[in-house]
Amino acid sequence: MYGAVIAFQDYVPHKGFFGSDWVGLKHFKNFFNSYEFWKVIKNTLGLSFYSLLAGFPFPILLALCLNYVNRSFVKKSVQLITYAPHFISMVVMMGIIIQLLDPKTGIVNMIIAQLGFEKIDFFGNPDNFKSLYVWSGIWQNVGFGCIIYLAALAAIDPSLHEAAVMDGASKVQRMRHVDIPGILPVAVILLILSVGNLMDVGFEKVLLMQNPLNLSSSEVIDTYVYKVGLLSTGIKYSYASAIGLFTSVINLILLYTVNKAAKKLGQTSLW
Repeated sequence: MYGAVIAFQDYVPHKGFFGSDWVGLKHFKNFFNSYEFWKVIKNTLGLSFYSLLAGFPFPILLALCLNYVNRSFVKKSVQLITYAPHFISMVVMMGIIIQLLDPKTGIVNMIIAQLGFEKIDFFGNPDNFKSLYVWSGIWQNVGFGCIIYLAALAAIDPSLHEAAVMDGASKVQRMRHVDIPGILPVAVILLILSVGNLMDVGFEKVLLMQNPLNLSSSEVIDTYVYKVGLLSTGIKYSYASAIGLFTSVINLILLYTVNKAAKKLGQTSLW
């Protein structure tokens, strides 16, 4: 952690942590005053909230559905199909998606053209970027994310389901009154952890999806740090570190706030 001190220095590698000039909040001010600041903050938070709101319920729904599948073959097949994308390399996954959505040769646009509509340049339109990012992420991670909820469902006392069946409860009613309350503590913990990473959208996937046409909506903090701090003329170690420290502090504040709110509401908390 002591390496974070370079965010307050004009760090020069050969001078080290103790020999570099101290500049205080200079790099933080430069970031706050840069013309890209509000754009990258808006894009980062927009992607994060969209991913959280759209993606958080899907692993829960998948786990609840799989929990009531009685045929072992069907259950294992669905698990295999939904888990597999998570283990595909991000580079390979994005290559597949880009090929599928290619405006000239992509199978999706071919189908659109056959239906009589105009082809869509998915990656060339900035308005499409957030949805492409979020829904491709859900497709890739929903199966792996439901594993935790399946484990939580397996820990629910079977006598609760037996009592519900005796009272004439349907499967939907059992989900609502037995399963969801049973997995709620796990869901709250995962929600708190997810909120604690709102400023960390992810570098690799965004960079792979990024191009000059969608840059207005795809430039996030991680890619901005990479380009300005590491690709610009003269590597700006201190500037990049200052932005990283800023995002970490914001994440810590969000984590503490949501954890405290969950605790006050009587739900499970991290501490």
